[in-house]
Amino acid sequence: MQKNQQLDETDKKLLNDIQWVFPLVDRPFLEIGSKHGISEEQVMRRIKSMKEMGLIRQISAIFDTRRLGYKSALIAFAIKPDKLDQVAEKINEHPGVSHNYERNHEYNMWFTLAVPPDADMKQDLDRMASLDGVVKYRLLPTLKMYKIGVRLDMVNDDQQKLKPTDEVKEMNSEKLDVTERDKEFIRELQKDLDIVPEPFKAMADSLGISTKELFDKAKEYEQSGLMRRFAAILRHRDAGFVANGMVVWNVPENKVDEVGFKLAAFPQVSHCYRRPVYPDWQYNVFSMVHARTLEAAEKIAAEMSESVGIKDYRILFSSREFKKERVKYFV
Repeated sequence: MQKNQQLDETDKKLLNDIQWVFPLVDRPFLEIGSKHGISEEQVMRRIKSMKEMGLIRQISAIFDTRRLGYKSALIAFAIKPDKLDQVAEKINEHPGVSHNYERNHEYNMWFTLAVPPDADMKQDLDRMASLDGVVKYRLLPTLKMYKIGVRLDMVNDDQQKLKPTDEVKEMNSEKLDVTERDKEFIRELQKDLDIVPEPFKAMADSLGISTKELFDKAKEYEQSGLMRRFAAILRHRDAGFVANGMVVWNVPENKVDEVGFKLAAFPQVSHCYRRPVYPDWQYNVFSMVHARTLEAAEKIAAEMSESVGIKDYRILFSSREFKKERVKYFV
């Protein structure tokens, strides 16, 4: 039985809300409760229960890796099938590996790697590539970002007719200056929020400031793009979104931006990037789609293909999740 089937309508509405905007106020659960006509106590009980169920991974600040000065890339490894688990275990030890999946392709392991500003990604990658069982790999950094932000609609079923309704803006990924004091704020804000009436008090106390100063700083980070948002992150599969497809597109050079922005406007797309191509990898636009069934994901991709006029695409579904957690910055 899927965990999302154990939720009532109020739980689903709460999940929809806190995935996108979690109130940065002294009593956030009271504010959420007043919006949904339930008590602060009830909101806390429901959220606590959904965390224990494993549905909510964490509630915290979500930062922009590149604006913090970290270098990051998507890496595709082709690994001998009998060595896959061993290699995954070694790769997962790296603190900068946040997502690692097995996918249905010759490149059967896909992971993201982020390293601090002063680190050498190539060195780490060479070490990983020398593991027993690794046949070859491809480094796929983001050349342009069109969209990032998972939003799983817990209330509505998979839409029959897709419409590109999300507003998509040009994103700035230039590094911002981060002071030592900023790093202290980031270390606090990235911690999983406690489910207590005044959860931000401990963070503010730890920084030796008032909660108002903490909220002001968080809003400042959000305006500068250093922080994407403060929100809950769900576990896709536990939330009923078991078909996680990386839809990759072979787009003519002169149409890449046009297609990238159009794909990003579909609410079913959580991430959309332009990445480099290789002789054995011709797909230059990547879009992540989350659906409740493989058929629904395939239908979404087919409709998007129709909409953008690109026929050369394929879906790489994740068959196994080796690792999924947020990168912890400056620790």
